[in-house]
Amino acid sequence: MAIIITDECINCGACEPECPNNAIYEGGAEWRYSDGTSLTGLFKLLDGTEKDAGKNNTPVNMDVYFIVPDKCTECKGFHDEPQCAAVCPVDCCVDDQDNRESLDTLLAKKDLMHL
Repeated sequence: MAIIITDECINCGACEPECPNNAIYEGGAEWRYSDGTSLTGLFKLLDGTEKDAGKNNTPVNMDVYFIVPDKCTECKGFHDEPQCAAVCPVDCCVDDQDNRESLDTLLAKKDLMHL
């Protein structure tokens, strides 16, 4: 599963620099698959959906920091635990119950983004 940031977020920004996939953005910020990854040009997500790595995408949340689910690997392959949750002072980085992924899927996602 991915991690989400709840509305209890105090916008401190502690989580953003900790993400090895650059999957965390400030509320209202546009994001790109290419941010912090080796993705370029057109590529396919694990589900076969084709995306443009350099295209600006709509913010997931306008008010608080957010995590892009397609980029979140729960830090698998980098750390033993999600770093955003480890540094969050208000414990608002939690499991996304609507976005469950196996360890193999999370590692494949990491491999896709970091050649």
